[in-house]
Amino acid sequence: MKALLLSAYNKLELAELTRPVPGPEEVVVQVAACGICGSDVHGYDGSSGRRIPPIVMGHEAAGIVAETGSDVSGFKQGDRVTFDSTIYCGKCDYCRSGQVNLCDFRQVVGVSCGDYRRYGAFAEYVVVPQRILYRLPDALSFPEAAMLEAVSVALHAVRVSEMHSGETALVIGAGMIGLLTLQAARAAGAKRVFITDLDATRLKLAKEMGADETLHLSGAELIAEVIRLTAGKGVDIALEAVGRNETISAAIDCVRKGGTVTLIGNISPEITIPLQKVVSRQIRLQGTAASSGEYPQAIELMTAGKIRVKPLITAVAPLDEGPRWFERLHAGEPNLMKVVLAPSQIEAGQ
Repeated sequence: MKALLLSAYNKLELAELTRPVPGPEEVVVQVAACGICGSDVHGYDGSSGRRIPPIVMGHEAAGIVAETGSDVSGFKQGDRVTFDSTIYCGKCDYCRSGQVNLCDFRQVVGVSCGDYRRYGAFAEYVVVPQRILYRLPDALSFPEAAMLEAVSVALHAVRVSEMHSGETALVIGAGMIGLLTLQAARAAGAKRVFITDLDATRLKLAKEMGADETLHLSGAELIAEVIRLTAGKGVDIALEAVGRNETISAAIDCVRKGGTVTLIGNISPEITIPLQKVVSRQIRLQGTAASSGEYPQAIELMTAGKIRVKPLITAVAPLDEGPRWFERLHAGEPNLMKVVLAPSQIEAGQ
């Protein structure tokens, strides 16, 4: 099979690899679409340490069932499917409590981090356990379905924030996850949702996605404007989708006393927390760790049109154009949102 292999940092090549064979409880998926995640771009240059070559990256995928293992009962050849990026054991204490994202034996599709190596979906075929597989409705095209992993992350962030209907939320960062988090907060019943970014084009898109206020501000100016918009109180929840010291500090300053700051972004491996502000104002810091069973909700909301992803897809490109798109994304070309690679052309869902 053809696969996009990261053979060395900053070097992607179209390689011929052996097609995977399913174990008893595994399914081979013929990949129709796979999104390029920001974490893949950081893995491409080695900055994350979680894509150690050689590795086939890619974890935001959809396609059809090509082959099933001997003990697979819920799926058959030809089924349209997607899958969670997290492979969990289903047996540890965390899995039994429903916190599969915290599984003691957790692996992520398309990741190589020293502890394990799991080839991903920048390929014509990928093998995954049937327990992380989800059936797709015909209404969702494969490129849209490749966005389900990102949508589930946004839904998970809102869920762990314990958002209540009628609350005011601030999303920091209008990248892919930020724009999806904006929509997830709206779907959860937020009364007002503000979003901030330094890219005016992304803020224009955020307005189209339902933001009440788009703030082309940062630092002290951002904090002052949020305090003004909330009559001196601060927002109930700040959802930080960048992952830098300055944006996390701003999130803490923008939230009300007793409010919640949820950390989604993870660009920086380490950050410094203004502890006195957190403790003295009784702010709750809440971290996210991928999705945790939000796929059915994500499929439902996307099918109903309550979360829209089509406007966020920049391009759907053949697998062999992957190296070119990675170069553009790595160079930070402005206003590129989601690029979806299409390893194969399957039925009408291209």
